[in-house]
Amino acid sequence: MPEWRRLGCFAIPVAHGWFPRLDISVGRGIIPVVGVPTPCQNCDMTDSPRKFDRVVEILETNKRDPARLIPILHQVQDFYRYLPEEVLTFIATSLALPSSHVFGVATFYTHFALVPKGKHSCKLCDGTACHVRGAQPILEALHKELKLSDEKQTTDDMLFTVEAVSCVGACGLAPVLVIDDKVYGNVTPEESVGLVREIRANTADA
Repeated sequence: MPEWRRLGCFAIPVAHGWFPRLDISVGRGIIPVVGVPTPCQNCDMTDSPRKFDRVVEILETNKRDPARLIPILHQVQDFYRYLPEEVLTFIATSLALPSSHVFGVATFYTHFALVPKGKHSCKLCDGTACHVRGAQPILEALHKELKLSDEKQTTDDMLFTVEAVSCVGACGLAPVLVIDDKVYGNVTPEESVGLVREIRANTADA
């Protein structure tokens, strides 16, 4: 009997210690070349089809090319706003790559996140120029406004994630706050709080 190993919400047979490459059809779940997938008895299958169907579409768009791993991870994160562990395992198996390699790439680049993030990303530069010109009071103001801390970076309603980053490459505008890829230079604590309040108000009105 083959050994069975968990893959997300599925169990798949492992032949001689390696994962068989999966033949995946959009809308039809997961069909391995060797054996038949068996749902994991301890997993919540509620939204698995939707979850993996989107990943399959991304894989197909990139022709399941292992050399396009980073673009694939970018597109998956755009969909989820982070990289779920089971999805990373699914991608590794689908591309016939070691899971350690895929997880290594996901953890090496600071752009990728392995935990859920808020709808709106607030990145405060804390590089040398920004730190000297007052980045810390801005971070403290945002934490107070959003009830966050260095340990808790995402609001309970999943609307904001606030992070201090090493450098955004805009030292001449220090201190710099980047919200959803829009750069705000020479910001003050009061202005930063005003920006997140405006976003929250617009979200409530939508």
